[in-house]
Amino acid sequence: MPENKKNLKSLAKSAQQSTKSDSKAQIYESGEDYIETIYRLKRKNGFVRSVDVARELGYSRPSVSRAVSILKRDGYLVMDSDGELTEKGKRKATKVYEKHKTLTKFLMKTAGVSAKTAENDACRIEHIISETTFKGIKKYMKSSLTEESENKDETMIDNE
Repeated sequence: MPENKKNLKSLAKSAQQSTKSDSKAQIYESGEDYIETIYRLKRKNGFVRSVDVARELGYSRPSVSRAVSILKRDGYLVMDSDGELTEKGKRKATKVYEKHKTLTKFLMKTAGVSAKTAENDACRIEHIISETTFKGIKKYMKSSLTEESENKDETMIDNE
């Protein structure tokens, strides 16, 4: 099955789930990918168009149009001339984007993989990782950065 159709089915499943429980609408991986892409493009360009999202994700414009309409209906997006995420959409996008950036750095540091490999793997992991595990990784990365900074300071002092 082509990737676009899988993503649409996943998004359609999200739509079915959200109508079943409006109070806790769940967004699936493809929806998170769309929201993250919209967030990143908005930060980079100041605006977002569906054609930009289609180009960035490698999806057809009709697939993006369908996904955008589902995200709008579920309260994540207002697609005006600039492509605005709602507050709900911004919260979700920043959360997914933080996971993506943190996991990419974590994989490069701990697994020693290339930035491209880390990016691709982080993109998959960010959707399934538990909050507990992610908090542990953030804590590890923060302490690791603190240690590196302290070691760098000590080296500078030793070299004086």
